[in-house]
Amino acid sequence: MATDKLWKILVVDDEPNNLKLLGQILGDKYELAFAPSGVKALSIASKVKPDIVLLDIMMPEVDGYEVCRRLKANPQTAPIPVIFVTAMDEVEDERRGFDVGGVDYITKPVSAPIVLARVATHLHLYDEQRACNMLVEQRTSELESSQKAAIYMLGEAGHFNDDNTGVHIWRMADYAEAIARSAGWHVERAAMLKLASPMHDTGKIGIPDTVLKKPGKLFGSEWDVMKSHTTIGHSILSKSDTPLFRFAADIALCHHEKWDGTGYPKGLAGEDIPESARIVAIADVFDALTMRRPYKGAWTVEGALAAIKENREAQFDPKMVDCFFDVEKEICNIKRVWDGKEDAQAAGETTWGDAV
Repeated sequence: MATDKLWKILVVDDEPNNLKLLGQILGDKYELAFAPSGVKALSIASKVKPDIVLLDIMMPEVDGYEVCRRLKANPQTAPIPVIFVTAMDEVEDERRGFDVGGVDYITKPVSAPIVLARVATHLHLYDEQRACNMLVEQRTSELESSQKAAIYMLGEAGHFNDDNTGVHIWRMADYAEAIARSAGWHVERAAMLKLASPMHDTGKIGIPDTVLKKPGKLFGSEWDVMKSHTTIGHSILSKSDTPLFRFAADIALCHHEKWDGTGYPKGLAGEDIPESARIVAIADVFDALTMRRPYKGAWTVEGALAAIKENREAQFDPKMVDCFFDVEKEICNIKRVWDGKEDAQAAGETTWGDAV
């Protein structure tokens, strides 16, 4: 454990002699700050961020119990261990101290060896807990990075042989998130939709080039093959049982279903279609209409908006169409931003990985 005043201790007591005594006991080993009242202690703790607090209980205005309660209620100071140092030595007093978040109890008059031993013990525990938390945060960050990399690769894989799709999957993901927030989704769930939606066409990896790259209209068995990308994508994404990939699997399977029941692969209608897929359907179609493909030119934004409105209650969930138009300005801004990124990529100034 670190010594030589690397640890900061806040000593709180309204009696100057008690502050002086604890200062003499601890001053050679630790960096000390002193507070003569509960109010001052709260102010110093928020600024100094001590590694441990030695806290008297019986103080005017704000007593030690309330100081501890407020420290634990503040996310910035909640992890700091609090040791009560007090003449109140009844069992009920100790119980109350632990109830408000204290980790230990030292009774007055204090003994130097006991103070030093208790402080060293709790600083060691605090150090271990902090190291553990840092490791968890690091591993969580690594997991999130790996997951995002997998999403990027699956999204790209679905369009690897699909000519001229540009930034389609990333742009429509931003559209989908905006619609979801407009529909009242919690920000975290909307963010998950943004991560899941780029994988909606993962199943295209299983579609032959003769069908996927055909410049004209698909007929008969060709169209049946193309439609199978929904079930192929669902099969691939269902291999993971995490919430994100279950979300993505539902979207892959159902993003071509239609509100009136005329879509594929199952012919689901209305609210039987997952809401996530209903949102992605609008984002997907709007973006597909406004981009150039081998078999068609790019529609104007106005034309694409009119098509979305025209297919309200037929292809699209009317509620989600309304949510789409509620954020129309944001949708158009997203398109402008991504168009700029697409131009930069075409000029060799960036890559899709950088853009995402």
